[in-house]
Amino acid sequence: MPRLSPLSLKQVTLEDGFWSERLRTNRDVTLPYEHGCCKKTGRLDAWKQDWKPGRPNKPHIFWDSDVAKWLEAVAYELARRPGRRLYALARPVVDRILKAQQPDGYINTHFTTVCPGERFTNLTGNHELYCAGHLIEAAVAWFEATGERDFLEALERYADLLGRTFGRGRGQVRGYDGHEEIELALLRLYRATGTRRHLELARYFVDERGRRPSYFEAEAKARGGAGRWALEYYQAHKPVRAQFTAEGHAVRAMYLYTAMAGLALETGDAGLRRACRKLWANVTERRMYVTGGVGSSAQGERFTVDYDLPNESAYSESCAAIGLIFWARKMFQLERDGKFADELERALYNNVPASVGRDGRTFFYANPLAVTPYFRNGHGDHIRPRRQPWFGCACCPPNIARLLASLPSYVASSGGGDLWVHLYAAGTLAHEVGGRRVVLRVRTRYPWDGRVVFAVDAEQPAAFTLALRIPGWCRGAKLNVNGKPVNLARAVTKGYAKLKRIWKRGDKVELDLPMPPERVYAHPKVQANAGRVALRRGPLVYALEQADNGAEIEALTLPPGAKIVAKARRELGGFVALRAKGLRAPVLGGKNGSLYAARPAAARPAPLAFVPYGLWGNRGAGEMAVWVRE
Repeated sequence: MPRLSPLSLKQVTLEDGFWSERLRTNRDVTLPYEHGCCKKTGRLDAWKQDWKPGRPNKPHIFWDSDVAKWLEAVAYELARRPGRRLYALARPVVDRILKAQQPDGYINTHFTTVCPGERFTNLTGNHELYCAGHLIEAAVAWFEATGERDFLEALERYADLLGRTFGRGRGQVRGYDGHEEIELALLRLYRATGTRRHLELARYFVDERGRRPSYFEAEAKARGGAGRWALEYYQAHKPVRAQFTAEGHAVRAMYLYTAMAGLALETGDAGLRRACRKLWANVTERRMYVTGGVGSSAQGERFTVDYDLPNESAYSESCAAIGLIFWARKMFQLERDGKFADELERALYNNVPASVGRDGRTFFYANPLAVTPYFRNGHGDHIRPRRQPWFGCACCPPNIARLLASLPSYVASSGGGDLWVHLYAAGTLAHEVGGRRVVLRVRTRYPWDGRVVFAVDAEQPAAFTLALRIPGWCRGAKLNVNGKPVNLARAVTKGYAKLKRIWKRGDKVELDLPMPPERVYAHPKVQANAGRVALRRGPLVYALEQADNGAEIEALTLPPGAKIVAKARRELGGFVALRAKGLRAPVLGGKNGSLYAARPAAARPAPLAFVPYGLWGNRGAGEMAVWVRE
């Protein structure tokens, strides 16, 4: 079976109202803004490697990764649409990195200037290989966007140094990274260069993880102290093929699972594939928020136990949802099952847009599902959540930027001439079938409307299969080709309607995905949502927000029989809101309000207005709730 690969950024254009505005803001506002933040905080000047003790802006152990993710995002934008402004910002940064490379290939600002004698002595906690991985990913993206090889060749030299340093051979270190990233970066380097040793090093890092005796424990003993976290925190408690529940730091876990799926895709490793399937089931069926967020606890930014999904203290780190998207794409390539694209869409349309403000300059690190007047975040602080202009630990802003910049490549895949469409957005999809160019022009208002129309523009008739995802949330989908209905019961396999025919110019495909508002209920073991309901329309999860409903959102109830109506609104760039007739409970008896009373309070009618979760927090700080009392 031909391998499916994402369409390139040059093959997809997005012209819809939902994503095109965000991509434009990401390019024109976010990337220049983040460059300024990296400059102001010393992240860019760290590459000069002239820091001395006593000076400000001491290069941090993971600063390199922030700059690398920003460069990767710029590369994607240059691939989509070359521009002098962004290139002029980024090329000097690349040059600084090249000058900072040591004679043996090593690149790291912290360990070159701050701790020059401590290379690879604390893999558990010092993010050394994590930074290397992000630099590799940036170098691959830069080469693919610009054709310039110097950055790629420099990082290949670094990868070769890692290959000489780590492994099971005589004189090598049998270690692996404390924060996974190098594995999936090496797989990407292998795909870009075809160099087998990069694949083998990725395989080593994955295979060595969790073996006994524990490298992390031995490393901690050599440093004269114990590790900060249990081995589960680093997904190093068992060999990866024996890990079937998601444990520890959520971002680390997502990156590891992405690498495991990628390695299974490259090598056909059945053990890795089996572990990925079980891990996927554990995450999506027991440990994931309805918004696509993962990692419920701020203590360690980690997974806890099955069904532990608190709303107000939900951590749901932005980087973790991005990691889930990475993993979902690899799982789809591995399994060709629409359920993986469904969860990719869930995180992409809900958690990701919530992570960055519409201004392109403010960000959420954590993504709670409720904010009350008594809001207590996962660290125990009483705060009113508000997006921040930057963070001391700034992993999320450039990660969000690189995902948005690469978003068109998530829309569709091709393989063996066939075209698989995963996400629906207005624009064009172009690919080749047997050397013949085929363009699909897409018209839709998705996700506000479920009608999607494809117009085929082919230079010559071409035979291929067009596979269209029928989302798992959709019931009653209809499909027509040139006005003739398609029997979806026969056409759909694993969530995709497969249309095999000879396509010619003028062919028209019409897909209707009904998206009435609907209620969503949590598993009974999710205690935080007992007696509560969430609303969804299409791929979007909705939330009550103080800007529409006033304060004391916890006093609101959505009765079981209340009719839910979708209505377009113009603010915030235009969106579809949900409205319903609800109830508001008054303060319980007594002149000043009693904590307890002998009878329930009599509620009064109150209109309820729900907005997409991805838009919350753009109208000032205030209360919010995804799960509402029923």
